[in-house]
Amino acid sequence: MRIEPLPREVVAKAVAAALAEDRAFEDVTTLAVVEPGLAGVARFLAKEPGVLAGLEVALEAFRQVDAKVELQRLVGDGERFETGAVLAEGRGPVRALLQGERVALNFLQRMSGTATLTRRLVDAVAGTKAVILDTRKTTPGLRDLEKYAVRCGGGTNHRRDLAVMAMIKDNHREALERRGWTLAEGVAAIRGRSPGVPVEVEIDSVGELEAALAAAPEWVLLDNMAVAEMAEAVRRTAGRAKLEASGGVSLETVRGIAETGVDAISVGALTHSARALDISLELTF
Repeated sequence: MRIEPLPREVVAKAVAAALAEDRAFEDVTTLAVVEPGLAGVARFLAKEPGVLAGLEVALEAFRQVDAKVELQRLVGDGERFETGAVLAEGRGPVRALLQGERVALNFLQRMSGTATLTRRLVDAVAGTKAVILDTRKTTPGLRDLEKYAVRCGGGTNHRRDLAVMAMIKDNHREALERRGWTLAEGVAAIRGRSPGVPVEVEIDSVGELEAALAAAPEWVLLDNMAVAEMAEAVRRTAGRAKLEASGGVSLETVRGIAETGVDAISVGALTHSARALDISLELTF
């Protein structure tokens, strides 16, 4: 599986901000008690199974603290690992390894948690046409990293920002009504202002489907519908638009949603609620 990599500048900027937040270069403990010439080996150790994401981001923390740290990757992003696996090693000044430890682990644990949850959902819908999508419910400033973690888990990125895709939601529809516009006129206005940008229309019930399809969007979002309603929407749509299911998605419900025949299932929990994976850093001298 080829995973689109993170741009180098995105990684460097995120890590620099995290190191500054942690005041890593002013580590009052390490700078006082660890002799400058002491060298050691730091190993990222998996305390539970999962899917790796963010290794390059974690290793960048050590690079920015001290370029003399030598790094070795033992597991690649997107790969599964078991409890006890050594994911990577860093060799060099112990001061640098300790100063960068927490920032490195924060990125690796959280991104791997997202990748692991994503893979579980992707596996749960295997054999159906549905893909697992992420959302814009991301940590402010870390969207690109979190969406990368979704890719590592086999998920698909959806609408990175407000400019790459249009989505007419409930509040937009109310604004259209106040303006005296139909839904179709709203879609046309978007296309007139931003040619080539795909449009998605959110609906809450099957009763709203025909009006949404008449507006000819590329996507229709089925928001918080029951499984039976989703199946009926798939039947009525008959391929006239792509259908995305959203709301109430969990490991327990995702298979049933996928079996309705929807094209995609979006899961905000991938980025806003994934549990950080248990990964530790073990240091030897």
